[in-house]
Amino acid sequence: LDALQSDLDEWLAHYNNERTHQGKMCCGRTPVETLLDGKRIWAEKNLSQM
Repeated sequence: LDALQSDLDEWLAHYNNERTHQGKMCCGRTPVETLLDGKRIWAEKNLSQM
């Protein structure tokens, strides 16, 4: 079970932080980069509505 968890953790780190995503809104960024950029943009828009 420990080996399985280790493999899963390794795969998730690669999936989210290393490989680029080909999705429409990702534009070649990793999922984490897309998430962080989206949060920043959302925060800017949310603050401008106040």
